[in-house]
Amino acid sequence: MSKYALVTGATSGIGRAYAERLAAEGYDLVVVGRRRERLEEFAAAHPDVTVRVLAADLSTAEGIDAVAAVCATEPLTMLVNNAGVAHYMPLADLPAAKATELVDVKVLAPTLLTRAVVAGMIERGEGTIVNVAGMIAFSGPAPHAQMPRRAVYGGSLAYSVAMSQTLAAELEGTGVTVQVVCPGVVATEFHTVQGLDLSAVPRMSAEDVVTASLRGLELGEVVCAPGVEDAGLLDAVFRADLEVFGAQSPELASRYR
Repeated sequence: MSKYALVTGATSGIGRAYAERLAAEGYDLVVVGRRRERLEEFAAAHPDVTVRVLAADLSTAEGIDAVAAVCATEPLTMLVNNAGVAHYMPLADLPAAKATELVDVKVLAPTLLTRAVVAGMIERGEGTIVNVAGMIAFSGPAPHAQMPRRAVYGGSLAYSVAMSQTLAAELEGTGVTVQVVCPGVVATEFHTVQGLDLSAVPRMSAEDVVTASLRGLELGEVVCAPGVEDAGLLDAVFRADLEVFGAQSPELASRYR
């Protein structure tokens, strides 16, 4: 079967790096983003593969439906759910419209695109779904003084981790692989768009994130953390999760009596 991938948020940053790498590996592509001119520039620069341009805003129902239709009807071998917005601010300061946009782009869109693509992948017996999240997914226990509060953003990334892990188990034996990628700070336009100057902060390249993701798939990692040297730390987190899950009881815990 030919290699055929759809990448959201493909106009810049990590999404663009995925599209570049996959094109170099011979994938035909559907590139999705809000800025049609950038998508068309990408397509023109990659004449050796077939590149379909799909301008869509994944913060809208119309945009999600347009991309989901492609996911449901085209024989995709890979889906990269990368599109994102940040809106870093405390919940009390977060306008309702921005909260809605964030949840639509980082929670609703990946869920519905994955739902649309997965049945066909199961039927064909192969496929890869990659969800791009971030290390902020693990930052929930951080004290107030340690980092700026961004509850909705952090929660959306944590959702991506939990959904990806659960879906990976659900699809075991089908030939369909699921991965969630959790980079730290990456050198892209992402933070600049939010008005944040991180030029003085050490940052990973988008290309390195993609390298980690693709190698992580080869290693069988469901959770890929490109900047974490000791993978045992992740294993410890997930073992602890399962220990807590398995320790539940119908009896009220003594500390609450």
